[in-house]
Amino acid sequence: MAVQQNKVSKSRRNNRRAHDALVAANPNECSNCGELKRPHHVCPSCGHYADREVVAMADEIDLDEDAA
Repeated sequence: MAVQQNKVSKSRRNNRRAHDALVAANPNECSNCGELKRPHHVCPSCGHYADREVVAMADEIDLDEDAA
């Protein structure tokens, strides 16, 4: 079991944790619809990636019609 030999000061402890901060996202604008999306990911609103449609987006589905 590890037991420290000397007290770690607040300065040394906080210097070790200096690189643990979270980095904010860097959204890009979709070239097709103009919505913000994550870089190098398919656009969640239109389904395009690099000026081509990768995921076919369905229109809103009315659940009442499908259930009958």
